Amino acid sequence: MVLESLITPLAAERKPWDMFFIGIFYSTIAMFLGLWIFYEQSSLVMVFLTSLACVPLIFHAIRREEKNEDHKKEVILLKEHSRVICFLVCLFFGFIISFSLWYVFLPAHMTETMFATQIQTISAINAKISGSAATIGSFVGIGAIRDLTGELTSDQLFWKILENNVKVLMFCIFFSFFYGSGAIFILTWNASVISAAIGNFVRTNLSTVTGIGYFSIFSIGVFRYMTHGVFEILAYFMGALAGGIISVAVIRHELGTKQFKHVLLDSVDVILLATGVLFLAAFVEVYITPALF
Repeated sequence: MVLESLITPLAAERKPWDMFFIGIFYSTIAMFLGLWIFYEQSSLVMVFLTSLACVPLIFHAIRREEKNEDHKKEVILLKEHSRVICFLVCLFFGFIISFSLWYVFLPAHMTETMFATQIQTISAINAKISGSAATIGSFVGIGAIRDLTGELTSDQLFWKILENNVKVLMFCIFFSFFYGSGAIFILTWNASVISAAIGNFVRTNLSTVTGIGYFSIFSIGVFRYMTHGVFEILAYFMGALAGGIISVAVIRHELGTKQFKHVLLDSVDVILLATGVLFLAAFVEVYITPALF
């Protein structure tokens, strides 16, 4: 397809920042196709079309990473994986910037339709979560924290957020294992929800600024949610990559063979590293982000 031919996994690894602009392009095309053809259901259709455009790229990237497993040591493989993860994170940031900018600049009635499901998700969560719990960690995954009532101590909030984020990591691994590139749908959905939160923050505060202040409000909105969110997204992509590699290995190698055990061990290393990154993300969210914003 045309979108698939825009960039290859090898080119993406060499120039990961190109994926930022690819993400903007993919999501913009998906948004306007959703509005044009499926107006009432555009909030989910744009997520599906954006994910669909990414599937060939991510599929071939995972296949390429799994093939590299046969010839390299684990330390080298972790370095190789970092290149793929880097361009996937850049792709995700492209989604966020694109979705949030369109949320801010499109007419209100179009925004309400295009992000209807995302807005409902945020409202449902915020209605059940008080205070600082209503942050990116609460809705970045589909398994949002919905059972918090009253005030929580920082330590309690830390473990609640970490528990939620680990669940999302598991979803990414399972979706990637069973559906190959399936985790991209979860991550694109997360990008659209985060963008709706950023866009709502910007629109709410636009009346208080003039001129160049518009850009500062948008920057604050992005950093408010991504100071800790970048670590979460990094961990989720690591999990998605590990799940995809295991999935390909199951097809290419006999269970119990030396090659399969090598792939499985490397994937477990990546998953453990992703879990460690989620610890860091929860710490930043609970103890650092509130101090900054």
